[in-house]
Amino acid sequence: MPEPDPDATPAVTIYDVARAAGVAPSTVSRAFSRPGRVNAETGERIRQIAAQLGYRARPQARATSPTRSSMLAVVLADLANPVFYELVRGAGSACEAAGYTMMLAETAESAVRERATLERALESVDGLVLTASRISDSAIRQVAKVKPVVVVNRVVPGVPSVVIDVERGTFRSVQHLVELGHETVTYLSGPEASWADGMRWRGLRRAAEELGVRIRRTGPFAPTVNGGVQAAATWAQHRSSAVVAYNDLVAIGFIRGAGRLGVSVPGEVSVVGFDNSAMAELVSPELTTVAAPLHALGRTAAQNVLAMVGGARSQAPEPMQLPTRLVVRETTAPVAG
Repeated sequence: MPEPDPDATPAVTIYDVARAAGVAPSTVSRAFSRPGRVNAETGERIRQIAAQLGYRARPQARATSPTRSSMLAVVLADLANPVFYELVRGAGSACEAAGYTMMLAETAESAVRERATLERALESVDGLVLTASRISDSAIRQVAKVKPVVVVNRVVPGVPSVVIDVERGTFRSVQHLVELGHETVTYLSGPEASWADGMRWRGLRRAAEELGVRIRRTGPFAPTVNGGVQAAATWAQHRSSAVVAYNDLVAIGFIRGAGRLGVSVPGEVSVVGFDNSAMAELVSPELTTVAAPLHALGRTAAQNVLAMVGGARSQAPEPMQLPTRLVVRETTAPVAG
């Protein structure tokens, strides 16, 4: 048996980190094994001190449960948004096929509420699907260290994600408007923290460069019908012959707000939404919109989480991308002569 090296530096222990951080050793343990059980600020301070001291958590420190709960959490930003209906059904079909129960949690577009929801859910589920997440990339990566996570319609480096081809969808919507003779398009933007909003704007700017159309951004607006009504009032101050909305709800609210202002759609302004939610065909006039494969989006995300729960590792450095298509209905028309 080899003799111990008297000059070797003693390994940093959990007790050393606890002493330096001024917390109990059990708190340090939870910071690495169950971060959802530790105050976010305290956990971050512990991890920083641990890194400075050179402490390395053992592989066992990753939270694992001796038995699985057979539950998958799907975290939604807003249950009132019909875009989530098909997405949830898709995730539910994957859960049913795997013998899993799906747990739904709403965050009401709040990063604070989302973080609290995740902290409560981490111990009771085997994995999570995050949709329209409003928390930071670093917070999502921390959750992914504890349980398998797939993010929907957002790209977080180091975390598996499933997205739709947002940029191509918005480009095609502007191309359609240009074909109808529109030269100026207003974008009714969504939440500033939304990855999808940034990608929509990216697609619109590319369209402006390649198609020679003027694009103006206004907002941000809440991704709701009321947000769209507000957008109509703002648009009325600097009118354009066409608008592209962040989502279908904003588009529908815009149509309602335009009607209150005596502006006809599509007679005086053409409107394009995004998502092709169930409401797109229920409004009058029926909404032209970019269709996202919502059912496939939810199903694919859930299947990937369940695969990771079963031991699979995500090898793809890039997000899985699903196609979009433009569905032309009644809210777009040629520019009035």
